[in-house]
Amino acid sequence: MSNIVVVGAQWGDEGKGKIVDLLTESAHVVARYQGGHNAGHTVMIKNSKYVLHVIPSGVLHKGKTCIIGNGVVIEPKALIEEMEGLKSRQIHVGKNLFISGGAHVIMPYHTMLDGKHEEAKGNRKIGTTGRGIGPAYVDKMSRTGFRMMDLLDSRRFKEKLKGNLKDANFLLEKKYNSKKLQLEKVYSEYMKYAEYLAPFITDTVLLINKLIDNGKNVLFEGAQGTLLDIDHGTYPYVTSSNASVGGVCTGLGISPKRIDGIVGVMKAYTTRVGEGPFPTELKDKLGEDIRLKGGEYGATTGRPRRCGWLDFVSLRHAFRINGFTSIALTKLDVLDELDTLKICIAYTYEDPYKRCECSKKGVACKFNDMPQDATVLEACWPVYKEFKGWKTNTQGMKKITDLPKQARTYIDYISETLNANIDIVSTGQRRDEVVILRNPFKG
Repeated sequence: MSNIVVVGAQWGDEGKGKIVDLLTESAHVVARYQGGHNAGHTVMIKNSKYVLHVIPSGVLHKGKTCIIGNGVVIEPKALIEEMEGLKSRQIHVGKNLFISGGAHVIMPYHTMLDGKHEEAKGNRKIGTTGRGIGPAYVDKMSRTGFRMMDLLDSRRFKEKLKGNLKDANFLLEKKYNSKKLQLEKVYSEYMKYAEYLAPFITDTVLLINKLIDNGKNVLFEGAQGTLLDIDHGTYPYVTSSNASVGGVCTGLGISPKRIDGIVGVMKAYTTRVGEGPFPTELKDKLGEDIRLKGGEYGATTGRPRRCGWLDFVSLRHAFRINGFTSIALTKLDVLDELDTLKICIAYTYEDPYKRCECSKKGVACKFNDMPQDATVLEACWPVYKEFKGWKTNTQGMKKITDLPKQARTYIDYISETLNANIDIVSTGQRRDEVVILRNPFKG
């Protein structure tokens, strides 16, 4: 028995979907522990592309149990559309899928308020997808939210909806000059969703712990990445949940003692979607070339991703928080054509307020560790170490010995500097374009 977590080590979009898809071969269960349909996991099987938003990637494999945990927020319409979309492509979705009754529900007013809140911020916007994720988590924390189990009690749901709509409509009408939502329309719509989803709703805390007790291998799947974690990311430019390893325990109801390995997924470079600090961002033609070569556009929104060099300062932060036992390195092939590569090994910073001793002496501060303050991070400059490019097409290579010497030098430096074994190297989008050095499930 082995239970493995897959966690994004950067700002999300690291290629977790492909890594989960690969590791599912060795798992009996794949469980999603946080986030919502603002995430998109892309998996390429032969020439077919699958984009999953809430349903665990394990659904693409026959005979796997898929669990959506209590830490996830669910927009019922979006989930049903995802389920039906998979069925239309002959992917089985039925008794293999279980939804936590404790997972919170995204309501129409959450989506409306999300967009209005972001719009009102002007140049202070954080880059939300506008899917209602944040407001749903707000209601969860204020103890006014709906849980999936509430959909199964129509009388209780309607009574609570009256109160929630009263508050939401006040904001929509008085603050944002928007049309209010109608009780009967929302109630009728969500009761239809309840009828469809009722067979899938259960106590997944009991379920997943029983499966582990019975010796099943579990793969824990998250969304986004550590640098978007609500507590440990570049706040306020973060998501609304715990995208780091701690979210597994709270989002699924398992003990940390039941986790046997933690795989950190990281690109061979860095990307970020939306607003927020990004010290190694390339705002020139090279950044655009990497975006085009890597297909760096959001799977959920289609937004172009900002691209930059690999950043060891932020990665050290992610490793400290998560305790990664190994690395899955993705998109190595995107860098094939470059003459020179760079890795950020430190930051420099000049404090405009002269608050530190370095600034008082007229010299720049040097950070080996990531500053907590996003405004400080925004003013940081990267210190780089350069590497010679390999100028060889690595797409589809499946053996580490097939990779060119310079590529192996780059990989070895990452492994040695971060003090972690690299188990997997992705050399293309497709499921079979990968170098597997070690299967985390097999130790």
